[in-house]
Amino acid sequence: MEATVSHRMLLVSVASVGAAIGLAWLVLFQRKKKRKLRKVGEVTQLVVYPIKSCKGVPLPEAECSVHGLRNGPLRDRHWAVSNEEKTVVSARHEPRLVLINSSCDNDSLTLSVPEMEDLKVPLKHPSTNEVITSRVLGHLVQGRDCGDEASQWITSALRSKHGYRLLQFEDRMKHRNPKDEYVLYTENDKVAYPELSPLHVLSETSVEDLNSRLEEKVTFRNFRPNILISGCGAYEEDSWEEIQIGRDVTLKRVMPSIRCLLTTVDPDTGTPHAKHEPLKTLRSYRLCQTELKKLFKSSPLFGQYFRVLKKGDVKVGDPVFQVVY
Repeated sequence: MEATVSHRMLLVSVASVGAAIGLAWLVLFQRKKKRKLRKVGEVTQLVVYPIKSCKGVPLPEAECSVHGLRNGPLRDRHWAVSNEEKTVVSARHEPRLVLINSSCDNDSLTLSVPEMEDLKVPLKHPSTNEVITSRVLGHLVQGRDCGDEASQWITSALRSKHGYRLLQFEDRMKHRNPKDEYVLYTENDKVAYPELSPLHVLSETSVEDLNSRLEEKVTFRNFRPNILISGCGAYEEDSWEEIQIGRDVTLKRVMPSIRCLLTTVDPDTGTPHAKHEPLKTLRSYRLCQTELKKLFKSSPLFGQYFRVLKKGDVKVGDPVFQVVY
């Protein structure tokens, strides 16, 4: 009798598990079935910024990883400049950073700036080079010191009386969690030297609309997006909760990009705008008007930060789809 009851209970348990699995597959099937793609534009620029706040490198194609765009050894914001107080600096503090260009071959990162000889920095440094812990937005992140020659070159390029060190983030090092800065992120979000997200998306039409309000025009380079998109309406990127680029890459919107004094630095001259434009104009119409106003305060919002849901390759000309469920 007991064996019969046990047998029946086992059958009921198996049936319950089977029903649960079937329901899960049904929900997954329905979700996939309801997933629709609506074309909203196409990629017109892909840009990586190997050194934080330095000149961007346009790419015809790139790998979209969870830590941002990369093309071979050229990776987005995996190098940074740190001051004597061990704080990573940006063009907000040293505007001439935007003049420093970088290119990459198989074993070195080449730095160049007008009126100085180029410098080749090895991509791999000996373990004897110090690992320096610096602060980004007040939070700690490690980096391998790139040596005295790189330090002297960076300091000279910035025409500074203070000493600077060039740091390289290595894969084995601990990534920062942007959740420490903004609650809209999760425990799974990880970055190295970017401000917050691995990807910053902006539309050409948003820049055009801003320029219609300015006396002195700016370009997308003032805002340093990784992915520039054409073919959509101005600020339409604000409403894209999820997008697919090409056949594979899927991105999830996290939050708007918060604009600061870096946008006022001319990317061609390294000189800040005397009247703080375009930041002043952005503040006149791009402040947060939602329940998140307390979070963003008086900072204008322009462009959107995304996290990577599905990795893959992207290229200029790829269609961009809004994912609708």
